[in-house]
Amino acid sequence: MSALILAVLLAALDQTIVSTALPRMAQDLNGFDDIAWVSAAYLLASTAVTPLWGKLGDMFGRKRLYLASTSVFLIASIACGLAQDLPELIGARVLQGVGGGGMIVLTFALVGDIAAPAERGRYQAMFGSVYGVASIVGPLLGGVFTDQLSWRWAFLINLPVGIVALAVASRALPTARRGVKARIDYFGATVLAAIATGLVLLTSFGERWGWGSPAGIALIVATVALAAALVPVERRATAPVLPPAVLGSRTVVFSSLIGFLANAAMFAALVYLPTYLQIVHGVSATLSGIHMLPLVAGLVISQSLAGRWAAHVDRLRTILLAGLVANLAGLLLLGTIGAATGTLLLSVYFLITGVGIGMIPMVVLTTVQNSVPTADLGAASAVVTFARSIGAAFGVAVFGTLLNTGFADRTHDLPTTGGFDATRPDTIGLLPAAVRDTALDAFAHATAMGYLRIAPALAVGIGLALFLKPARRTAEPTPASDPAPAKDPVSAA
Repeated sequence: MSALILAVLLAALDQTIVSTALPRMAQDLNGFDDIAWVSAAYLLASTAVTPLWGKLGDMFGRKRLYLASTSVFLIASIACGLAQDLPELIGARVLQGVGGGGMIVLTFALVGDIAAPAERGRYQAMFGSVYGVASIVGPLLGGVFTDQLSWRWAFLINLPVGIVALAVASRALPTARRGVKARIDYFGATVLAAIATGLVLLTSFGERWGWGSPAGIALIVATVALAAALVPVERRATAPVLPPAVLGSRTVVFSSLIGFLANAAMFAALVYLPTYLQIVHGVSATLSGIHMLPLVAGLVISQSLAGRWAAHVDRLRTILLAGLVANLAGLLLLGTIGAATGTLLLSVYFLITGVGIGMIPMVVLTTVQNSVPTADLGAASAVVTFARSIGAAFGVAVFGTLLNTGFADRTHDLPTTGGFDATRPDTIGLLPAAVRDTALDAFAHATAMGYLRIAPALAVGIGLALFLKPARRTAEPTPASDPAPAKDPVSAA
C-alpha cells in the first residue's frame, strides 16, 4: 500500500505541480503562446489511455503493467526535466501522461485484487486523501521549486520517490498470471482515446477557440459521433476495452455519472478558491495553501471515516448521499462569499466543502468494484477513473468560463488604462486605488455566483444516488490463477 500511495501521489501531483511554474517555463523555453499545452498534454494522454491500461491489466495481470507504467512515467519525467524547448516538453508530458494514467487506474484495480470487497473502501479512501493533498501541495511545491531551484525539479523530484515505489512494488505486489489469448481491442481503444481527446480539447481550449467557431463545432460533432459509435464497436470486439456488460450495468453508469459531477465540483473548488484568496484577500500562494488546510482536513477525515463505514456494504448509498448533500451545502455556502468575508467564516465553509468532497470518490469506486466480477475489475475501475478525469477537466473549464464572464460583465465600465484587462482578474493590481475595491468586489461576486451555478450538478448527483443499488457482497471467490487476497493489504505488503 505504501508503494501504491507513493505512485498515486506522483501521478496526482503532476496534474497540479506545473500550474505555478508555467510562466517561468514559458520564459525559459520561449513558448508563451502554447504554454497551456504543458498541462493539457498530460491530462489528455492520461485520460485517453486509462481504459486501455485497465483492460490490459485484466488480460495480462496488473503487477507487470503497473511496473511498466511507472517506468514510463519516470523516464518521461527525466525527459521533461531535460527538455530544451517547448515541443520537447509537450512531447515528454504526453509520455508522462501515458504512464501516469496507467499508474492511477492500475493502483485502484490492484486494491481490488489484494483486498476483499468489504475492505476495499477503507484502503481506497487513502488514495482519495492523496488526491486532495496533491491538489493543494502541488502548486505550492511548483512555486517553491521555481523560485528556489528551477522549474525542472518539479519533474526531476519524481525520480527518487518513484524509484522507491517501483522497488517496493516489484517485491510486495501479488503476481496474477492471466493466460488470456484474446486479441487486444486496438480499434475500440483508438475510438475511446479519440473521444477522450475531443473532450479534453473542448474543455481546455473551447473558450479560446470559441464554442461557435468552425473548429469548436467540428470537434463537438466528431466527439458525439465517436461516442455514438463506441457501443457497437465494443459489442463486436472479442476482448473489448469496455465490455458491454460493464457499460450496461446501471451501477457502473450511475456511479460514473456521480463521479463525473462530484469531480467537476471538487476541482472547481480546489483550483479557484486559492485564486480567490490570492486576488481578493491579497495573500501569497503559500498562504493561500495554508488557508485551504481546513478543506484538506475535512477531506482527509471524511475519506478515512467513509472508508471504514464502507466495510458495511448496506451503508454505501447512505455514505454517498451524505457526501453529496454536504458537498452541495458547501457550494451553497461558498456562493455567499464576498470581498469582506472573514478568515474564520471561510474556514468553516472550506471544512464543510472538504467533508463533502471526501465522502464521495472512493465510495463510488468501491460500489463499482463490488458490482463486477474480478475479470472486469480493471475495465470497471477505468470507466470510473475516466469519468472522474473528464469531470475534473469540465469543472475547471466551466467554472473558469463562468468566473471570467461574470467578472468581465461587472467590470466592463472600469478604466482600461495601465494594462487592466476585464477578462484577466490578475490585472486588478494595475487599477487605480480608487476603483480597485470595485474590481475586487466584482471578482468575489463572480466567484460566488460560479459556485451557485454549478451547485445544481450535485443536486443531479443526489437524484442519481437515490436510484443506485450497491451490490450486497462481502466476499468473492478467488480465481485459481490468482493468489488468495490477504485480509489486510498492509500485512501482505
